[in-house]
Amino acid sequence: MARKRIAIDMDGVMADITSHYIDWYAKHTGELIPVEQLNGMPEPTGFPNGELILQFLHTPGFFRTAPVMPGSQEVIKALMEEYEVFIVSAAVEFPQSLTEKVEWLNEHFPFISWKNMVFCGLKTIVQADYMIDDYDKNLRYFKGERLLFSQPHNANYEDYNRFDNWEQIAQFFAKQAVPVAS
Repeated sequence: MARKRIAIDMDGVMADITSHYIDWYAKHTGELIPVEQLNGMPEPTGFPNGELILQFLHTPGFFRTAPVMPGSQEVIKALMEEYEVFIVSAAVEFPQSLTEKVEWLNEHFPFISWKNMVFCGLKTIVQADYMIDDYDKNLRYFKGERLLFSQPHNANYEDYNRFDNWEQIAQFFAKQAVPVAS
């Protein structure tokens, strides 16, 4: 029996982009934006000056310096023992991100092979049994089981199984109890 496949998004799922935005905004404006202010707001409209966030998004080093989402390293490493795991990122939209994302993954997730890194435009081509993502646009057309990773911008989404952290993801997959063929 083939192992089931999990497609995992990077930004907002493995990389804590929200705290990255908040920290950068505070550093450049002196204004600390509470995460609750961002709830239900499309990125970057929850910030008083969203143009600054867009500027940051296009700044070299943005993707390379994003903090790691708590718990993601341990859970993904454990999932790889039972599942075929692919990191799937819509990186082509930000060309400078390609190298930065590979470097970030190599530093923070050295156990993930380059063979399991997929950088694309639209994720509609992705075929897996599960997809963990924070955006409806990526989950909407996915044919497998859709797992929404909670972020402020998706606070109003109601159509998916929602997970607030990596511990909840680990619990979900522990309940799947998928036998692995030898």
